Amino acid sequence: MPSYTGPTDDLQFVIHDVLDVPAQDVPGYSDLDRDFTAAILGEAARISTEVIAPLNAIGDQHGVSLENGVVRTPPGFKKAFDQLREGGWTGLDCDPDYGGQGMPYILSVATGEMFSAANQAFMMYPGLTHGAYSAIHAHGSDGQKAMFLPKMVSCEWTGTMNLTEPQCGTDLGLMRSKAVPQEDGSYSITGTKIFISAGDHDMADNVIHLVLAKIPGGPDGIKGVSLFIVPKFIVKDDGTLGDLNGVSVGKVEEKMGIHGNATCVMNYDGSTGYLLGDAHKGMRAMFTMMNEARLGVGMQGLSQAVAAYQNAVIYARERLQGRDVTGVKNPDGPADPIIVHPDVRRMLMDQKSFIEGARAFGLWGSTMIDRARATGDEEAEAMISLLTPVLKGFLTDQGYDMTVQAQQIFGGHGYIEEQGMSQFTRDARITMIYEGANGVQALDLVGRKLGLKGGKTALAFFDLIKSFCKDNAGDAEIDAQFIEPLKASSKQLQEAAMFFMQSGMKNPNHALAGSYDFMHLFGHVCLGYMWSRMAVAAKSKLEEGTGDAAFYKTKLVTGRYYMSRRLPATAMHLQRILSGADPVMALDEDQF
Repeated sequence: MPSYTGPTDDLQFVIHDVLDVPAQDVPGYSDLDRDFTAAILGEAARISTEVIAPLNAIGDQHGVSLENGVVRTPPGFKKAFDQLREGGWTGLDCDPDYGGQGMPYILSVATGEMFSAANQAFMMYPGLTHGAYSAIHAHGSDGQKAMFLPKMVSCEWTGTMNLTEPQCGTDLGLMRSKAVPQEDGSYSITGTKIFISAGDHDMADNVIHLVLAKIPGGPDGIKGVSLFIVPKFIVKDDGTLGDLNGVSVGKVEEKMGIHGNATCVMNYDGSTGYLLGDAHKGMRAMFTMMNEARLGVGMQGLSQAVAAYQNAVIYARERLQGRDVTGVKNPDGPADPIIVHPDVRRMLMDQKSFIEGARAFGLWGSTMIDRARATGDEEAEAMISLLTPVLKGFLTDQGYDMTVQAQQIFGGHGYIEEQGMSQFTRDARITMIYEGANGVQALDLVGRKLGLKGGKTALAFFDLIKSFCKDNAGDAEIDAQFIEPLKASSKQLQEAAMFFMQSGMKNPNHALAGSYDFMHLFGHVCLGYMWSRMAVAAKSKLEEGTGDAAFYKTKLVTGRYYMSRRLPATAMHLQRILSGADPVMALDEDQF
């Protein structure tokens, strides 16, 4: 059975040595000293290793079942869920007014990476709840907040998001679910939603569904969509639960992965719903949940890569196969461990350099969310809005690829279910699809986010890179191995953006055909930036002579690998972009 260990040292390095979180002028950050974060991360790592990870394979093998209208979760899930809930982990960064601990979001992201690496399917239950909590917290009335949030923070009640219908996925303007106004101010919700993660289960007393539906007589298309709170059980005025609310599970989907999570077809048959936010403004409220979810999904892609990599390293050290071409390394054994072979090292270095760069990228993104939430900083809000499709799309694409590489290190044993490596690949696969498929993320990046504030946010990103390079120039080693490659890749990103501006106006397909490559080009630049920041921090610590010298030396070596072996992919992506739409659109439809 695969194992998992929380990367607390690396998380501490990024939070303190790279981002210097306690020194930032964000409310709550000054409390995050090393001892405090070490205690939080250490306990989260323990729970991940001892409580949640042992259930990962069990959830994969047993899956969920629908019995008499109720979804039954895998053995051990409820007990672990109770432990997570009792420890306050489900409300770590939630509002203290509703029972949360009020800690910064960055801690939720850091602990969430570990929890999800230990068991992605399990963590989707509290994860969806947090997103629903955020939407109600941002857009709900005082009465709605008082009624629903305390028990959602504690996960006595869990939450979902209901968007997709059988006839519409990304194009939500095609939805058919209806919300008919009632005399008491509520709405009668009728319709069917599909692919609803954590749609029902036996670990909480109630499930609070956030459901998109159309009020009759409203505007056509997406402009006529509203968002409603639809509890599984009616909540009485005194907070106790009443009757079942016309909400039922039509089916539990059989899936490629995340077997431990209930992906449901949800039927609403005259269910009582309560308008969340303004009528016909449902997407605005839902995007509060979706933007948070997209960063979370990006970290899921990372987390599966982390778990797979850790097990690949163990296997590569233990599996004996062949001899090192430069000389025998295991003279007392029949063969050398496969970790001596350059191609195995290549796969491990690909994984390690991606994981550590992606972790820093995700945590950096979370600091922008903290700043925007706590201070109302519009520039931070705009920057994380620009980077969200990159975080989601790039980290999940690459995260999936890294689970495949980890599986490859096991050879044929990686293809055998007994080893457990296939689960990481199967579970990671969904991250590229849900919360907006990655092609949609790329279109969002190029079609909407690149032009945010008239392009000022994209220019601010380029200025950020330029300022960093200028401020950290002068060290010959850092300049040659990090600053210069980062400059080159940033210029390629700017060239691609300029191509879209010049050619996309004449033919929008030129921009759309290159959008996916642009997302990956952007992702590599972001990881190049994070590796450059980590290199500067690691070298500074070595010069100080404090801390674990071996850790910092390893960090520099890993960073050099990314800059020399992974970052050059930006040139390939640029050339694809510059080729325009013609090679993509050349065939007629009947020629496929």
